[in-house]
Amino acid sequence: MGNDSTTPGYLTPIGDAPAYDEALERLISRWIRGLTGLDKSVVLPQWTDPQPEIPKNGTTWCAFGVGIVQEDSYPAFVQQTDTSVQQWSFESIDLNCSFYGPQGLTTATQFRDGLQVAQNNAELNAVGMTFQDCSQLMNLPELINYQWVRRYDLHITLRRKIIRSYGVNSLLSAPVKFFGE
Repeated sequence: MGNDSTTPGYLTPIGDAPAYDEALERLISRWIRGLTGLDKSVVLPQWTDPQPEIPKNGTTWCAFGVGIVQEDSYPAFVQQTDTSVQQWSFESIDLNCSFYGPQGLTTATQFRDGLQVAQNNAELNAVGMTFQDCSQLMNLPELINYQWVRRYDLHITLRRKIIRSYGVNSLLSAPVKFFGE
């Protein structure tokens, strides 16, 4: 099965793919740790299999989850070479960040305030994303193992450009037959 426009059939992207799934979670985890100073062991992705063990009561920690991933309408197609075309689009990634524990509010506000620092956004830009928006901080205590735990939620929107390459050849020549006078 060919993966270019010289043969009939579906085309799949060629080359490097954008970070999704676990790779995207790693990028987001490093970003959260960078702004909060939390240790790697207490910044946990939500909805994973297997689910990591929840830190003990009395520990300040963060759980984050990728919610909605929304691509803008009408991607652009840009001819890059004679044998490939790139599809450029932009997408929004909505995150839920929940900060738990005795210093949950302190950590959540430090994270929220760090979002506005240009140098912090430059670090996010280095991995192809940018900060767009942050919700109000919500106090949502949670009952975990029959104990109330402090929990503070923020909803964050990140933006990024997605580039996918496809093996679409450009038309270099075509047989033409002129007739008539």
